Amino acid sequence: MLKVAVFVSGRGSNLRAILNSHKLRKLIKVQAVFSNKAACPAFKITEEYSINNYVVGKEENSISNNNLSEFLKSLKIDLVVLAGFLKMIPNDMIVDFRNRIINIHPALLPSFGGKGMYGMNVHKAVYNSSAQVSGVTVHFVNETYDTGKIIAQRCIDISDIGSPEEISERVLAVEHELLPYVIEKFALNKIIVGDDRVTVLP
Repeated sequence: MLKVAVFVSGRGSNLRAILNSHKLRKLIKVQAVFSNKAACPAFKITEEYSINNYVVGKEENSISNNNLSEFLKSLKIDLVVLAGFLKMIPNDMIVDFRNRIINIHPALLPSFGGKGMYGMNVHKAVYNSSAQVSGVTVHFVNETYDTGKIIAQRCIDISDIGSPEEISERVLAVEHELLPYVIEKFALNKIIVGDDRVTVLP
């Protein structure tokens, strides 16, 4: 069974989508949930499911970035999932968990990515660009924001929308489908990382 650590900063709707997935229940175990906020709303979900949660930061009783990678190793984590986590991952953790850290981004990378491009900031940029499509990207995490190899994407039509909020609603619904799908493929060893491209086997 794949041992997963989920990193969150907000309400944790993608965390709930993972935990609610019937397919994933037989394939993975969410071993721990991490946040950069002690009062993270997503911790309410961990209480429902009796999952250990941890705070990453400089505060008392927090796990420091310097110790994060070793702590994940002690939990025997196989896959790290960033599900709305708004902080940069430490470089040593990226090295130690190369091709085992994934992030979900609420747009079609490589467009509308980079530092500061998260949440509603992304949807406002998409809306103001007059783009006719948006979507969701799940990608590997590397040393710079939103530039790791793309694993999977889903495209949605936004030609009839009237606000960034409408884009957000449509994109979030797809996020809740795509992230569990990619995690399932990891659990089944159906993600092949090549030199140039990532292949997801059927």
